[in-house]
Amino acid sequence: MAGPTGATGAIGLTGLPGLAGATGPKGEAGTAGPAGANGPTGATGSTGAAGPAGSSGSTAYAEFYALMPPDNTATVAAEAPVQFPQNGPTTGTISRLNSAEFVLPSIGTYSLSFSVSVTEPGQLVIALDSGGGMVELPYTVYGRATGTSQVAGDALVTTTAADSTVELRNPAGNTPALTITPLAGGTHAAAAAIVIQQLS
Repeated sequence: MAGPTGATGAIGLTGLPGLAGATGPKGEAGTAGPAGANGPTGATGSTGAAGPAGSSGSTAYAEFYALMPPDNTATVAAEAPVQFPQNGPTTGTISRLNSAEFVLPSIGTYSLSFSVSVTEPGQLVIALDSGGGMVELPYTVYGRATGTSQVAGDALVTTTAADSTVELRNPAGNTPALTITPLAGGTHAAAAAIVIQQLS
């Protein structure tokens, strides 16, 4: 037979806390949250300075012409100009100085085109006086060796002085003198013409 249970002993003192354990591994990143709402639109910036004005271009042009007959009854010798005594359509300030010489009023670049029926093989050249006397422009020489076609050409001419003048001439040193053909190709007076347009 068991004996009686003994009395409970006194509770011992609480022990000291143990040392902190090592840090555990970093957990995985959580999922990104939803995008926030767009912020308000910023204020409109000030208007930038205006750019320079573009060129307005030019509308100056003129046509001068001759009819054979009755114009250009004399032959055109070397260094002598073809006569264009009659006025065609024109606008702006391009004008004539006389029956063969024409005024380019502003400093700039001009387009010149011409066509002339001549009887002989020959050449024609544009001559420019931009303040130093009339000078033939070598790049504007047009001609034909044989046949009965017109002498025709076009070129750009740049002036360096206001009120420069131009003419179309038989180049210096050329022979023979040129006959501007009357009634070329038929029974009507044949036209010769020069057209001048200001480009800048």
